[in-house]
Amino acid sequence: MIDEQTEKRSGSFWRELPILVGVAILVAVLVRAFVLQTFYIPSPSMEHTLNVLDRVLVNKLVYDFRDPRRGEIIVFEAPKTWQSGTEGEDFIKRIIGLPGDHVMCCDDQQRLMINGHAIDEPYVYTDADGTRNAVADEPFDITVPAGRIWVMGDHREASADSLEHWETSQNIEEATIRSDSIVGRAFTIFWPVNRATWLSVPSTFNGVPEPAPAK
Repeated sequence: MIDEQTEKRSGSFWRELPILVGVAILVAVLVRAFVLQTFYIPSPSMEHTLNVLDRVLVNKLVYDFRDPRRGEIIVFEAPKTWQSGTEGEDFIKRIIGLPGDHVMCCDDQQRLMINGHAIDEPYVYTDADGTRNAVADEPFDITVPAGRIWVMGDHREASADSLEHWETSQNIEEATIRSDSIVGRAFTIFWPVNRATWLSVPSTFNGVPEPAPAK
């Protein structure tokens, strides 16, 4: 049993307060730089999974421990040919194709196919009168290069994504993003409160097989 008593000096809290504030700021800066970061959605390219002015929380460490997965929503530094003039501009899209994946449009039910497996995409934008975006506005057939990723917006008709840049350039390097350009995975909407939800991977990606080995 400790029977000693320590006397707290008068005014010690106010002397310690600047240190506590400094530590709190340092922790916040480190968390933002290396662990978590908030982003707001400036465009309709991911509607209605993500709406304009939604705020998401992004895990910046996850891909240090594992590879990206199909169906995840990621924030990445846009290639220079995608940027509107802002250096280091960040985009947010959904991963559709990983390195080596064969992605094409479409099967006889107008679904994207990944490595020969058709995927249903319930997240693709539907407008107020019930009209759903086509999964692609024209046929395509590509294989994702090593070290690169094919990304698409959920609002297919309003997204400057891999498909749009493929249609413009017919250059698979320009149409894909580098794996190392990924900032992190968006895993939850936290604002506005009435839209708060986890951004989980749709089950439609579960059955996609791995790509055939390169010959």
